[in-house]
Amino acid sequence: MQVKIGTDNWLIKRLLIATPVKYIKRNAGILIGLSAMCIILTLMSPVFFTANNILNVLRQVSSNANIALGMTLVILTGGIDLSVGAVVAIAGTMAAGFIALSGLPVWMALCLGLLIGIAIGCFNGTVIAKTGMPPFIVTMAMLTMARGLVYVYTGGLPIRTLDPIFNKVGSGYLGPIPFPVIYTIILYIAVMILLYRTKLGRHIYAVGGNREAARFSGINIARVEIVVYTIIGFLSAVTGIVLCARMYSGQPTIGNGFELDAIAAVVLGGTSFSGGIGTIGGTIIGVLVIGVLNNGLNLLGVSSFWQLIVKGAVILLAVYIDTLKKKSNKK
Repeated sequence: MQVKIGTDNWLIKRLLIATPVKYIKRNAGILIGLSAMCIILTLMSPVFFTANNILNVLRQVSSNANIALGMTLVILTGGIDLSVGAVVAIAGTMAAGFIALSGLPVWMALCLGLLIGIAIGCFNGTVIAKTGMPPFIVTMAMLTMARGLVYVYTGGLPIRTLDPIFNKVGSGYLGPIPFPVIYTIILYIAVMILLYRTKLGRHIYAVGGNREAARFSGINIARVEIVVYTIIGFLSAVTGIVLCARMYSGQPTIGNGFELDAIAAVVLGGTSFSGGIGTIGGTIIGVLVIGVLNNGLNLLGVSSFWQLIVKGAVILLAVYIDTLKKKSNKK
């Protein structure tokens, strides 16, 4: 009985002390930056540090968080996906269209919307894995095709849907917590388990860390790539459906620039563009940095044009820091 208590105490210390301390040490720089940003915005805007605004920030960042989770997996393999914004648009808009125009049940429309995202992601992964074409080119082509398809489907006009069940998917609450935040928490836990507790997760790191070594060790690189692009397609579809449900309509223009926010969050979180290095925890902090930055600039009345400039500068700084880290590791 005493041994069991000792074991339980060890587990408690590991979960509540050792793991958080290791996490804070690994992400100390970006955590300090996030904290400083929050303090400055609190001093500059009395609205920032209020319960309503914090929940609003969490709801807003949930979209970027979902995509950034998938983008982390893709970048860990040494790839990139520029089509996520277009997948958000086509999956969400067509799900809304299936309800409003085709009269399908909500559950069937949701499943079809998710299948669209999965199919596009699987297509991207298969082309990249089987042809050896650069992910940048393949996903950029898919971005153009998917965006064109959604304009063809909608005629360039929003598709209004007033189905209460569909709308609640994006605008409902569990107590004070918005549904989109709950979805993100569930997805975060699922991706954490996949990356750190499964063989696939180890293979993802191996492929990004040393592709040739992974091949010689018997890892099916093509399968890993197809799976990670399929996952990001699914996560993009989830995001699109939730956003369209929240807006009561399918918007063909939705998702523009989402790929930039996701990439910025991933790189800010410490994931290396060369692959093999990065954590989901770091990505979440990166998502919060981007979200707090957007929210703070809005509260301060900064023009959306200037916000684009700031986000571009943040991405450039993050990539520069990543370059410095790689140089220091080589020395």
